[in-house]
Amino acid sequence: MEKPGGPLNWDGAVNAWHVAGGVYRMGRREWLTEAGWRQALDDGVRTVIDLRNPHEARRRDTDPDVPKEAWSGVTIMSVPTEDTDDPRVTNVSGPYLKDPAHYLHNVRLYPEKFVAIFRALADAATGGVVIHCAAGRDRSGMVAAMLQDLAGDSDQDIARGYERAARGINERYLTHGPPHDQERYLVETELAPLLAERGRAVAGFVRELDTGGFLLRHGLTEPELDAVRSLLGVPAVL
Repeated sequence: MEKPGGPLNWDGAVNAWHVAGGVYRMGRREWLTEAGWRQALDDGVRTVIDLRNPHEARRRDTDPDVPKEAWSGVTIMSVPTEDTDDPRVTNVSGPYLKDPAHYLHNVRLYPEKFVAIFRALADAATGGVVIHCAAGRDRSGMVAAMLQDLAGDSDQDIARGYERAARGINERYLTHGPPHDQERYLVETELAPLLAERGRAVAGFVRELDTGGFLLRHGLTEPELDAVRSLLGVPAVL
């Protein structure tokens, strides 16, 4: 692992970053090589929380061929953030979540899904945890921002977390091409103003949400919230 909040050097990992404490984020886990899994294990990772819908979790022909034994000792949990067939989602965000301006709508629509995600984090508090989606930008960015909120990060730090991930996947598009016609590589003159706007939006999202209060109102317990804070390296609230 690199410095706190910095990029990860796990072999094959795409758009992989340290969030806080024992929590990390990245794009598809299928990009990790056997050596990459070994490095993640060496860094203490014992749980992977997949925020995608189950039909997305599959190996592609271009992915490394990795034996299942490579992630032996790691619990992989499927805990989606949304229902992609729900018109209440698609009518706002389009075919998939791609703008922090829509994060608050997503979270308020599915409070039980986010309680399940944070309960999984609480249950995994004895080891490192990776959250991931497909690109490692928006679904993981939404949960990462909530975690940064619990960790006490500033608006600037939360915006920076989104910017790093957005730039990371944008660079992937430059070298490997986007996965579909809804995405494209953006040059800096397009990317910079977009990131400034979206950075403000992601910080505004958690400030309006109040992550801890939201989760407690919808069923997460105080001990579970304390366990998540402990995972993040934050003292329990007395």
